[in-house]
Amino acid sequence: MRRYLEIYWIMLRNSLIRELSFKANFLLWMVVEVLWFLGQILFFSIIFGQVDRIGDWTKWEVVLLVGTHQIIGQLFQAFFFVNVANIPELVRTGKLDSLLVLPLDSQFVVSTKQFGLDSIVNALVGVFVVVLSLVRLHVTPGPVAILLYVIALGFGVAIHYSIMICLAAVSFWIVRAQGLVYGYFNFLNIARYPDVIFPPLFRWVFGWIVPVIIVANIPARLLIKSLGQPAWLLVHLAAAGTIVTLLSRFFWRFALRHYSSASS
Repeated sequence: MRRYLEIYWIMLRNSLIRELSFKANFLLWMVVEVLWFLGQILFFSIIFGQVDRIGDWTKWEVVLLVGTHQIIGQLFQAFFFVNVANIPELVRTGKLDSLLVLPLDSQFVVSTKQFGLDSIVNALVGVFVVVLSLVRLHVTPGPVAILLYVIALGFGVAIHYSIMICLAAVSFWIVRAQGLVYGYFNFLNIARYPDVIFPPLFRWVFGWIVPVIIVANIPARLLIKSLGQPAWLLVHLAAAGTIVTLLSRFFWRFALRHYSSASS
């Protein structure tokens, strides 16, 4: 474990050096992400100009939900997205072969090559929005609620990563799988909507089979609706996150056994 942590630290440091070598690109993408995020806030502000609440969600609770989605999505982008999205290209070009011969776990190698500093900055914007929402809601969460919220954020990132690594592993059978990877990246934006707007069957499918809806909804509920929410919400998120993580690990190994390298 110590060896992996040391290697990961080296990869993070190299990524930071690379990011800071192209400061204009770094600043541009950060501005684009912030503008996109503000557009989401504006979208819900327009909706709440016509209604007082959506289901059991008030305006600032939804803003907190959007901020939570921002934190999870940006952390996922910072640590995993670029790496996972690049797997189909590694398979297509044969560059994956050189990574598989390294004396390291293959999934670790392909998942941790790059790191996005701009996404970390944008995640902090989400933290600011969450804090602002709590102030406007006059809610002061206790240490336990904050701890559960942070744990839930971790499960949210794990769910996004696990689903996308499975989609990327499909590239071992088809020539180009970028469409699947980027398609899910766009689809995960449904996590920023209140779960009550979806029909029951949709909530069940995307709450257990492909647990996207719960990624941001459950953390937000744990933070601002903790008094009225049973503990099974976190159990639901933890169970779904653990199951999809284990399945992704199994599928990666299964897919790797069917990889015959680009030269064969």
